[in-house]
Amino acid sequence: MTEIPAFKKGLPTQIAVLGGGSWATAIIKILTENNVKIKWWLRRKSDVDFIKKYNHNPSYLTDALLNPRKVKAYYKMYDALYGVDYVILAVPAAFIPDALKNLTRNHFAGKKVVSAIKGMIPDENMLVTDWMEKVFGVPLTQMCVIAGPCHAEEVALEKQSYLTIGSPNIHLAQEFSNLLSCRYIQANPIADLYGVEYCAVIKNVVAMACGITHGLGFGDNFQAVMVSNAMQEIKRFLDFAYPQVSRDLNNSGYLGDLLVTAYSQFSRNRTFGNMIGRGYSVKSAQIEMNMIAEGYYAVKSIYQINQKYGVEMPIIDAVYKILYERAVPIAEINILKTHLK
Repeated sequence: MTEIPAFKKGLPTQIAVLGGGSWATAIIKILTENNVKIKWWLRRKSDVDFIKKYNHNPSYLTDALLNPRKVKAYYKMYDALYGVDYVILAVPAAFIPDALKNLTRNHFAGKKVVSAIKGMIPDENMLVTDWMEKVFGVPLTQMCVIAGPCHAEEVALEKQSYLTIGSPNIHLAQEFSNLLSCRYIQANPIADLYGVEYCAVIKNVVAMACGITHGLGFGDNFQAVMVSNAMQEIKRFLDFAYPQVSRDLNNSGYLGDLLVTAYSQFSRNRTFGNMIGRGYSVKSAQIEMNMIAEGYYAVKSIYQINQKYGVEMPIIDAVYKILYERAVPIAEINILKTHLK
């Protein structure tokens, strides 16, 4: 007999959220608009204690108050995972292997896994969903990804935003879209998990390129050309790696996500790139930001993957050489200029 999901019985959907950053906080704020119970795992016990006492994150989106009847903070991940229907991963991709290192396949058995991570597992050059399937045996049909132009800071202000939920299981994508949709969020399902997940990874690299050129003194005209060329790079890569007839890259889950990350004041990847363009070293930019720019790790993964594919990706190449081969930014961008149209 098929078990009826909790939300169809009128019971709260039980959700574990792993991660203590701004995007994890924003997702929790969105979810609490609906009928849910959230078990929130954070790495630092001091943060857990603070949230239990004051009902908001002490480090990120500090103005976002969270409903204590719906949200409980946990320091032990085992406790957060117990008895939930969904597990939302909101830890930076580079830290996922370490964060989950003490877990086994049993901890994810029967659970639906949602990646809110717009990055790749470094060294292994794997998407988060592929890594979860390999390491913990979670079927792709039990996973989905959150994409779309939606900065955490605007969610905290309850500004109208749109999300795209990608999964090969369109029924799961619709189910999770329903959990996220509320008065200021519209979430829409899509069957293209790999397309939106790779686009979310690559757009962070493009945002870094935009930041680098801005830091070097290039203007809006050049950035517009680079972003339009970046969309073509993404299309070439996806058409080669994961061709799909019905994919429309003008959808907000692809193009919209790219645009907001490339142009927004809230984009940490653009900010990181801007610092590099102004002469910061990678290390000094990371220290001053005190936040993870996923594009730094992602560009290395995409570059190495593309060494096998051979897709024309001059923006990826330029950012990789600047960040990892210590190429002089202005010299590398001058080379990139010759490839743009």
